[in-house]
Amino acid sequence: MPSENDQHSENAPESASDISLDHQGTQNGLVNGLIADTAACIRFFSRIPLASVSRHDDPAALPDFTRTARAAPLAGWIIALPAAALGMVLALTALPPLAAATLVAACLAVITGALHEDGLSDVADGFFGAMNKTRRLEIMKDSRIGAFGALALILSVALRIALLAALWERFGPADAAVIFLCGEALSRALLVWQWQSQPLARPDGLAARFGKPGAAARNTAFALVLLTFLPVFAAAGLANLIAGVVLAAAAAAGAGKIALYKIGGTTGDVLGAIQQISSLAFLAGILVVP
Repeated sequence: MPSENDQHSENAPESASDISLDHQGTQNGLVNGLIADTAACIRFFSRIPLASVSRHDDPAALPDFTRTARAAPLAGWIIALPAAALGMVLALTALPPLAAATLVAACLAVITGALHEDGLSDVADGFFGAMNKTRRLEIMKDSRIGAFGALALILSVALRIALLAALWERFGPADAAVIFLCGEALSRALLVWQWQSQPLARPDGLAARFGKPGAAARNTAFALVLLTFLPVFAAAGLANLIAGVVLAAAAAAGAGKIALYKIGGTTGDVLGAIQQISSLAFLAGILVVP
């Protein structure tokens, strides 16, 4: 039979230390969850063979993007880090900026497996190679590349190389790397935004199979991107940063509207195209301001 002291201890309010421990446990759970979601995004959006990073992370599990998409910007920043580091190493050599930018762009494509570039080429072929929604979706599922897709890849890669080289020459290798990493993070947040806000063109497609992000995931994604703005502000200035963000957001929104008109919403290919287009728009926006 419990004593009075036992009853008193059972009914006593939590101490300040108990509340602090609970709060700390909740914070640790949120951080561990975000780390696990970041690892899942890195595996999905790249070829990086990442082992389990915590007990919350199961490398064999399929990602649930209703929540996991919140970490896409952080994953994008990490995925682009080796390419940015390569650029810093090449700065120690006598290679011209154009050659260095070409190697940086190639490094990023190898790391991602050209996942988003593939989406861009499929969208270009589908959107401009057919006259109705059904045929456009069929073309986008075809693994073969057509004239519009090839042209889109050539132009996007050439523009990326030119913009990276211009960043290198104008801001220096270190600041160019910071701007490049921010663009990769921002473009993934914009991808999540369009994924969340636009209807899905294929109910059984890739964009639907792993869950559609909710508003909470979108908001967290944008909050994470804000952390990358501070170093860009220091490197390029406020006006350049604003121009980059505005152009990137406009490009993402425009691509989403075109997809809505052409096929009735987004697909995995459309999301990849949004990432490519918005990242290029961000770099161009940084450079467009004197």
